[in-house]
Amino acid sequence: MNTEIAQYEEEAAIVQQIREGRARIYAELSKTIIGQHDVIEQLLICLFSGSHCLITGAPGLAKTLLVRSVAQVFHLAFSRVQFTPDLMPADITGTEILDEVDGKRVLQFVKGPIFANVILADEINRTPPKTQAALLEAMQEHQVTAAGKRFPLPEPFFVLATQNPIEMEGTYPLPEAQLDRFMFNVNIDYLPYADELRVVLQTTSRKSEPIQPLFTGEDVLKFHEMVRRMPIAEEVAGYAVRLVASTRPGRDEAPAFINQWVSWGAGLRAAQMLVLGAKARALLNGQSHVSRDDIRALIHPVLRHRMLLSYKAEADGISIEACIDRLIAETK
Repeated sequence: MNTEIAQYEEEAAIVQQIREGRARIYAELSKTIIGQHDVIEQLLICLFSGSHCLITGAPGLAKTLLVRSVAQVFHLAFSRVQFTPDLMPADITGTEILDEVDGKRVLQFVKGPIFANVILADEINRTPPKTQAALLEAMQEHQVTAAGKRFPLPEPFFVLATQNPIEMEGTYPLPEAQLDRFMFNVNIDYLPYADELRVVLQTTSRKSEPIQPLFTGEDVLKFHEMVRRMPIAEEVAGYAVRLVASTRPGRDEAPAFINQWVSWGAGLRAAQMLVLGAKARALLNGQSHVSRDDIRALIHPVLRHRMLLSYKAEADGISIEACIDRLIAETK
């Protein structure tokens, strides 16, 4: 009985820490990042869920600065890898070198930049598939295999990848299997006039205040556990499953417009990520349970990189966002 009470008190303290910490997180990030509240929320949901995130946006929208600032707030080891056409897998994971120890020459593994808590894979679509695939094992298994040996990655471990939606010449689109590993595909757009003016005035007048760390890696691991314990009603989880199942053309659940506009729908992992993200969002917002609003708020970042539009949709000028909007409207 005493053990149960102690566990309850510990969980209550963690929940209170999350609820009180949200405002402090936004306050610290506002020192360097102006606006982009939806983007920040989706990044935090990924971190609290223990998942990876793909960030899509034009150059100069502070994608790198945002990821670095989030890592500083949570006091996590940060590593940035600039993906280029000549980048090799060993440049990310590490390589063996011949070293001399006690008068003997031995092979030693030198860890690459992937051995950190937060990995910024900058312009991930600029590198060939062989190098992109080097991230797959790390993202799924949280380990690296080199020379037949397995090396565990530090926990917590997140891959936050960026890609540029313009200048697609000379790029290598990510394969579907790797895209599916990312919980969200977050779109960063240009700021409104007022926010852009604030950015210009702030960045050309003085240096921004340093960001103060608010949490530790151990705190983040505790947050992961609390997110998974967040209660969700079966009918709310069923709503998420129905939404995802409706994206698959040729199935009984698929509406007529999906059969016309979609070539390939989302898989099971989309429903898992949708429910897990909704739990994290509910916890961040101080809710006691997950609602359908939490599901609907995250359906776009979960599905936009997991659905492939057909030629008919492209000919009709239908975007993936419009397709998802109609899906939400027609799903009971």
